[in-house]
Amino acid sequence: MTEKGAAAPADSGGPARRLRGLPARGLSSMGLSLRGRLLLITTALLVAGLVVSSTVAIAALRSHLVSRVDRQLKPLAALLARVAPEAVPPTSQESGRAALRMLPGMDILDQVHIVYLAPDGTSQYQTSLVARGQGQGPRLPALDAGVVAQLGGRPFDVPGPSSGAPNWRVVAVPRAAQQSPPNRALPPEDGGAEDGSAEDGSAEDGGAEDRSTESGSVVVAASMEGVRSTLTRLALVCLVTLIVLIALLAVIGWFAIGRGLRPLRGIEETAAAIAGGDLSRRVPDLAAPGTEVSRLSAALNGMLGQLESAFTSREASEARMRRFVADASHELRTPLFGIKGFSELHRMGGLPDVDRAMRRIESEAGRLARLIEDLLLLARLDEGESAPPMELAPMDLRTLAVDAHHDLQALDPARRIALTGPDGGLPGKAPVHGDEARLRQVTANLVGNAVAHTPPGTPVRIGVGMAGDEAVLVIEDTGPGMTAEQAARVFDRFYRVEDSRSRAAGGGAGLGLAIVSSIVTAHGGRVDLRTAPGRGAAFRVALPAVPDPAVPDPAISDPAVSDSAP
Repeated sequence: MTEKGAAAPADSGGPARRLRGLPARGLSSMGLSLRGRLLLITTALLVAGLVVSSTVAIAALRSHLVSRVDRQLKPLAALLARVAPEAVPPTSQESGRAALRMLPGMDILDQVHIVYLAPDGTSQYQTSLVARGQGQGPRLPALDAGVVAQLGGRPFDVPGPSSGAPNWRVVAVPRAAQQSPPNRALPPEDGGAEDGSAEDGSAEDGGAEDRSTESGSVVVAASMEGVRSTLTRLALVCLVTLIVLIALLAVIGWFAIGRGLRPLRGIEETAAAIAGGDLSRRVPDLAAPGTEVSRLSAALNGMLGQLESAFTSREASEARMRRFVADASHELRTPLFGIKGFSELHRMGGLPDVDRAMRRIESEAGRLARLIEDLLLLARLDEGESAPPMELAPMDLRTLAVDAHHDLQALDPARRIALTGPDGGLPGKAPVHGDEARLRQVTANLVGNAVAHTPPGTPVRIGVGMAGDEAVLVIEDTGPGMTAEQAARVFDRFYRVEDSRSRAAGGGAGLGLAIVSSIVTAHGGRVDLRTAPGRGAAFRVALPAVPDPAVPDPAISDPAVSDSAP
């Protein structure tokens, strides 16, 4: 096989595939707008409906008119079959035409052709009532006696005398064996008695004898010109009606569809505004409630609200991340610079007190290690794990509260410390399922925060007990408190209320409360803050309570436990 022959199958069916691909693109590939497509589809449906209805109407009317002609042809043919050809008046004279018009059915059959045939199908006599210009009648096929018998009197169509002329409706019936004489065949022209001398019947008996024929047939044909003209007029009326309706629909539908699509233009404008960066825009509710456009607007507004919230959250998260990176870099750089500075001084021999320098290096290294450990703990708590993994066991928060009470007394003996219930009164049981080491870190951070941010001697209350189905631990002080803006960020990482305080004065890295929040969240609880400027701060830790564990009551010997809130 040559290369040309081998390449032929690859191209075979290409045009067919391209033609099959055209409907997939549809009207949208024509560049029509939704408004134009809807109008085009509506108009096409209207045209199809009118064409179908007009076709059915024309077909029904034609069937009715043809049946009407048949109902007139059959009795007329039956009458003429009993009449001798000589009794049919010639149509060359007006009197003969008038006599024919008086036959039954001639009020409808305005153009009639009558033919008497011999048994072999040859014409014996014919006459016509045909309008001028319509020729002499239809083109009849061969109709011998056998063919006429097979037809059985059923009407049929034959073509007109010339091309383009209307068809004719034809009925052929056998002639009767006994036929009336000419003077008794048809009604008289003046409408009176057929023969004045035959009133007593003697004329019939004494007149000419009846003529007999053994066979033959009579053919009666009626022009379908009237039917065709009626159907033509109806088709013309349907066509004009169709054109008028299409024009009206095009005008009315254009404005009606435009009005119906107005809410979609509002959606388009809103989408363009959102694409420009205005995430606060919403789709106006221009449609009636319960409609498709109304439901679409509601769904889009819900989606836009979620998108705005997501973008706002992302921006806030990015801002926190940038602030976190900056704060972490600063906190890590400070001890590193201290270590580097003392090392360089020692290398250059500029340190008279080497032991003191080594202690400073060791202190900064320890601070750096604690900072890194805190960051690692926060990262793992964010991922739902800790290192080492939390060891959950039944415990009572009262144990932590009593230990915190003693630790705080040791740190600042001048402080007045009260151990109470969550809202005052006596401390109560607070059974939880938790990691004691992590929860002790929570207590230590909260107590250390109270000591670091309140003047010496400031009273502190430690509350513990049940509140509903939660075990609660409260650390409350009466220090300077915080503003609402500070309280909103107090659990952020590296956030410090006093940015300018000296680390030598005990300032931390700003991770303590962030660790508290992460550990409490990992235990399925929450930590809340109630504060105001000049009214101190109260941190409330709430954890899911469990059935009372088998833990002995902690020894509470300090008289301050009976005190109320500071």
